[in-house]
This record gives sequence, C-alpha cells and structure tokens, in this order.
Amino acid sequence: MPSPTSPQHAGHAFAQSLERVRLQAAAAGVFGAVEIEGARLSAAAKAPAAPAWYRLSSADGKAWVSLVTPDRWLSHSVEADLLHTGDSLGDLIREELSELGDEGPAVACEHFRDEDRLFTFRTPVPASDEGTLWRYLRAYEECFRRLGDIDAAE
Repeated sequence: MPSPTSPQHAGHAFAQSLERVRLQAAAAGVFGAVEIEGARLSAAAKAPAAPAWYRLSSADGKAWVSLVTPDRWLSHSVEADLLHTGDSLGDLIREELSELGDEGPAVACEHFRDEDRLFTFRTPVPASDEGTLWRYLRAYEECFRRLGDIDAAE
C-alpha cells in the first residue's frame, strides 16, 4: 500500500474525490453530461452557443479548474463581456466562491490556447479535497454561465 505522502496515494485520493464530485455535478442539474476521463472530470456546459466543458484535473502536482472550448468565437464572447463591463475574471470567480462559503485568497485566472487547440480559462485550486474541488467547479459554472454565450439560452 502506498504511503499517504506518495504521489501514487495522492493520485488515488484525487481520483476518489473526482468520483464524488462527479456525483454532485450530475445531481446539481446545471451541467450537461458529466464524465471522468482518466484523471480528469469533464462536465459539459448546459446550453452553450458552441461546445464547452468545465474540467477538474491535476497537472504538475496542482489541481486545476478550467473552462475549455474549441470555438474561438465563444472564447472571444467571454472576453468581450469582461472588456465591456471592466470586471476582473479573478474577482468574479472569488465572488462566486464567497457565495459558496469559501473565503480564501484572491483567485488567479489564466486564459490561453492549449496544446490541444482548446481555448482555456484556468485557475489553480488550493486543495484537492472533494469540498474544495466542488466549490471551484460550481463557482466556475456560476461565473461563466453569465459571460458571453456560455449560456445561449439566457
């Protein structure tokens, strides 16, 4: 059995947390299909103008929450809303986290095109326990649903 501090144990604990978050995400009714693909949870945005997924993953010893889309226009629609309102994406995510009872530090958000050519908004998650992962996934959904055409139904 791996020691509690081994990378193998950490990966197993992360996988268990992802499975519990998957159940919560499926029951929440705010996502489309919710699946685990390897060491990544992927929850489809419920009604986007183009395909988009919220993800929880682990890379370089960190947990990450992200929103990804292959659609340049959808990514730009989020950016345009932020430019128009003057809001900081980190501040908006922090507000949603606060609403969910997470009073942690300021939140950083990266925006880039990844090696799979997906337009990515990504934030490090400070812990990989089930509760923190769920709050960050839910805060991302709450925040991004109101931006651009992530929720085309609105």
